[in-house]
Amino acid sequence: MAGTLTYNPFLPEVREDPYPLYRALRERDPVHRSPDLPMWVLTRHRDVAAVLRDPRVSVDERRIDGYQPPPEAEGVARSMLFTDPPDHTRLRALVNTVFTPRRVQALRPRIEAIVETALARAAERGEMELIDELAYPLPVNVIATMLGVPTEDWPRFRNWSAALVRSLDPIEHLSATVQQEIVAARRSLADYLREIARERARAPRDDLISALVKAGEGSLSEPELLAMLVLLLVAGHETTVNLIGNGTLALLLHQEEMGRLRDHPELDEVAVEELLRWDSPVQLTGRLALEDMEVDGHRVRRGEFLLLLLGAANRDPEEFRDPERLDLSRSPNRHLAFGRGIHFCLGAPLARLEGRVAITALVRRFPGLHLAGEPQRGETITLRGLRRLPLALA
Repeated sequence: MAGTLTYNPFLPEVREDPYPLYRALRERDPVHRSPDLPMWVLTRHRDVAAVLRDPRVSVDERRIDGYQPPPEAEGVARSMLFTDPPDHTRLRALVNTVFTPRRVQALRPRIEAIVETALARAAERGEMELIDELAYPLPVNVIATMLGVPTEDWPRFRNWSAALVRSLDPIEHLSATVQQEIVAARRSLADYLREIARERARAPRDDLISALVKAGEGSLSEPELLAMLVLLLVAGHETTVNLIGNGTLALLLHQEEMGRLRDHPELDEVAVEELLRWDSPVQLTGRLALEDMEVDGHRVRRGEFLLLLLGAANRDPEEFRDPERLDLSRSPNRHLAFGRGIHFCLGAPLARLEGRVAITALVRRFPGLHLAGEPQRGETITLRGLRRLPLALA
């Protein structure tokens, strides 16, 4: 039976709802050799968590013999998302102190004010398109303000970011046009941030770009600085957009749980963890084997790619009791939505806070909240989110 299973995330039905396929793979072929993608596909929580912590794997394909960088990579530094120690350690240390729980909590009044303004405007009309009116503006407002990016430029980031997140999907399955759009967006955003960074070097302000320019003097090249800023700007809002959208949709489809959160707002912390587990904003990540290794009796050779399905691991019954049930009071909840190990999501505290504030405020303010149309899924595979979520607020 296992031989009839194929992991193909590009099928429309899998993009819309990948969880039935995840379950079949976990049960029948948990270390799956995909005939459609040249890689191993892992779906069990224990396997995924172990590989994420394994020093024998890498996120940097330059460490594998025969790697040929694409022409557009010339002069472009890799972000810490795709580097190993010691470079990863050096780069992450520069921004670690910015996203501590204490510093993130200091942002709560601003987050609450943004949410309140968006909900008040929507209340006047009795309807809301959640993605455009709240899920996107909230995190991009926060991260752009932290960085010190002018308010009037925020709309431009959406187009650049939408193109860049496509690059997280298997590049060989993207059309030539999309690949060109990714390269152009990366170049445009880097050029834009380069000008701001140079201006901050001349006249520093109280923002993250100024702090990184100063902290990186002598230890951070300009290409590395630009790669860092692009990562912070894009990753700093894309994941949270998906958390708010996916989480709200999950509650709309589970009215009893939405009622629990409305009546017991003190559940907000554990509730957001469950929403992250239930429909993870980041569905997958990958690692390269640096040496021959074994995964559950399967020999993985040096240079082979391991695709780790975080969304599948987060529904594993070996780790989670009754994993196909949304339970906003689930504890413990050792989900992998933010990864594990040295590449654990730097912005997790901020995403959690933004998700908690936005979702809890939404369901409490509008007791009759319900869908006002068909939700529309995004096209990306790695990041799972919604393009539209129309709501009626009565």
